[in-house]
Amino acid sequence: MLIAGEPSGDLLASELVLALKQLPAVQAMPWPPKFFGAGGPRMAEAGVEVLIDLTAHSVFGLTDVLSQYRKFKGFFRTLLCEAVKRQPEAIVLVDFGGFNLRFAEAVRRYVRRHAGTFNVWSPRIIYYVSPQVWASRPGRAYRMARTVDLLLSIFPFEKDWYAKRVPQLRVEFVGHPLIDRHGSAECGVRSAEFWETPLVLLLPGSRKREIEAHLPAMAGAVRIIRRERAVRLRMVLPSLDLVDFASKVAGPLPDLEVQAKGLAESLREAGLSIASSGTVTLECGFFRVPTVVIYKTSWLTYQIAKQIITVNHIAMPNLLAGEALYPELIQSQATPEAIASATVTLLDDPSRLAVLKSKLSQAIRSLGESGASRRAAAAVVREATANELRLVP
Repeated sequence: MLIAGEPSGDLLASELVLALKQLPAVQAMPWPPKFFGAGGPRMAEAGVEVLIDLTAHSVFGLTDVLSQYRKFKGFFRTLLCEAVKRQPEAIVLVDFGGFNLRFAEAVRRYVRRHAGTFNVWSPRIIYYVSPQVWASRPGRAYRMARTVDLLLSIFPFEKDWYAKRVPQLRVEFVGHPLIDRHGSAECGVRSAEFWETPLVLLLPGSRKREIEAHLPAMAGAVRIIRRERAVRLRMVLPSLDLVDFASKVAGPLPDLEVQAKGLAESLREAGLSIASSGTVTLECGFFRVPTVVIYKTSWLTYQIAKQIITVNHIAMPNLLAGEALYPELIQSQATPEAIASATVTLLDDPSRLAVLKSKLSQAIRSLGESGASRRAAAAVVREATANELRLVP
């Protein structure tokens, strides 16, 4: 059983399933393993029976969570009932901490209450991609230690972080699947001198609420930038259904290209990007693209976040490097004027771009070598077959 709740988790889970199917140990089994759970279209394409498309209901900020609480409670009950009915040997929870941590606890409670001679089901629970407990609410690590058999980490600093706080939780660093997706990314950092009119990417997010929060400020910034210099503009979105929506939110922007998918190809061509904080900033770092990172959310979500977040940066390249390689503009700081100023500063400083490329390369190398999904798959099989358990049809 696999549960992923966001597009990035859907992709990670699909890569994991494909890697599992390719393992010699799995191919040698007398019957193929079956996969079911919740996720999105990528998991379905990989052969997972997707009972609920959670990616179609992804939330942004606390107000979204509260408004959709009853709906997600229904999803939770449905998935728990399916787990109990089908009794999988392993449950793989992919990120999506608010939902998945509770799901792991619910499974453990059921197993304890129903343990006995005629009920020997005790699935191995594997968490793939650590919730960002190192950034906020570290107490969640202790909850994981009580319910999770194995944590598969994709960032190098996480294993030591957990070892210092909850050494009883087994953590295995498998590397980041991003390394396998795009091959070599040593394509150099772009500058204004590289093109007469450099390509600026707008990456406002993967959900409508994110786009509504971020895109107006991005659009305002590029209108200011165009008064000072000639640039090409392209907005890249993760799906076709967001294209019309985002175009309306952006308002009139002459010669703005809007496309669904093709992010890697655009990053190879880009001179700079303006991106919402999230997984996409790591992809910008992978392609060594200078990036201005912004993050805006509801007033209530931001006030709570200020109290619980303990890290100094929100963009993953900055966290990996331990310094602000990418400028970060959060909440009220993310004005069109401030975004435009940070963008022009990056474009006009070739010496800074050269240093940025070098430091980004060091940060990306820390993510490990290729084969992350394969290593994660091997760990899942080891865990699923522990204690002489066997995958059954």
